[in-house]
Amino acid sequence: MGTGHLTIDLAALADNWRALDAASGADVETGAVVKANGYGLGAGPVARTLARAGARRFFIAVAEEGPALREVLGGGPDIYVFGGHMAGDAELIRELGLIPLLNSIDQLTRHIEALPGHPFGIQLDTGMNRLGLEPEEWQAVRDIVLSAGPALLMSHLASSDDPDAAQNAAQLATFRAMTDGTGLPRSLAATGGTLLGPDYHFELTRPGIGLYGGAPFTEGKPVVSLSLPVIQTRLVRAGEGVGYSATWTADEDTLVATVAAGYADGMDRALSNTGMLWAGDVPCPILGRVSMDLIGCDVSALDPVPEALEALGPAQGIDALAAATGTIGYEVLTTFGRRYARRFTGHA
Repeated sequence: MGTGHLTIDLAALADNWRALDAASGADVETGAVVKANGYGLGAGPVARTLARAGARRFFIAVAEEGPALREVLGGGPDIYVFGGHMAGDAELIRELGLIPLLNSIDQLTRHIEALPGHPFGIQLDTGMNRLGLEPEEWQAVRDIVLSAGPALLMSHLASSDDPDAAQNAAQLATFRAMTDGTGLPRSLAATGGTLLGPDYHFELTRPGIGLYGGAPFTEGKPVVSLSLPVIQTRLVRAGEGVGYSATWTADEDTLVATVAAGYADGMDRALSNTGMLWAGDVPCPILGRVSMDLIGCDVSALDPVPEALEALGPAQGIDALAAATGTIGYEVLTTFGRRYARRFTGHA
């Protein structure tokens, strides 16, 4: 095949969920975040694997992600929608049994008027200033909301990837001030919060990136590998350039491989002249600009040149590839193009 091969290890995914479930503690339920098509890996196989591992509460970004997930999960597990109840969502929410996490008084009004008696949760802003009711808004509607019996009260930590960040404790204190005494299930911790310890766990944790092998869950197993087929090799003579605008020029004769991937496949243009592909433990520096479909790299150290080089594998995980482009593992996973041939291995 002429496209890259993206391999997803479902057994590793399940093991990562079990490890984060254990870290959450025996009295805490562990959910799973599967938004953005299971972080770009395929919501169906991902959710099915996590359900078999024991997850019963799943989180997506918008209601439109619900149909594919409900088809896989069936009618049992809960599916929460971070984006809440947007205009036009009522039919999907009702038919699929979704639970919107309402973020504003407008959403609260819309939900109660359109779907009276339908389950909902509340998202609270404890300092991230992204989604949720602010403390003053919550105070104004708290009694009304509590009388309706929301399924979940949640907030989101802004700095949980840094255990020493003062914002973590500040948000925890705010969340407690807003929710203590309600008697309702609460959730504050995603992956980073789960690793901060029991004070942040409450009744439900909801790991995301850690399930897929990303930081800050450094003990997690790698879930994704990516190999890129070599289309052609050529000897580039000293003084010749490679790629658009010849941004790399050979100082000496160099064996260059052209592989089938580019920025249309999620291989960021920022990797130009800085990133690495790998053949086992041998680095193959990227030469010239990453183009839409093709990347050149130095394979002078290889004999023979393999049929494919690794963008993700034992030598370079998602966070290392992300660091090479100045981004994070989340972006690496979710921007992989659809042209890759996906292969799922392992089982829950």
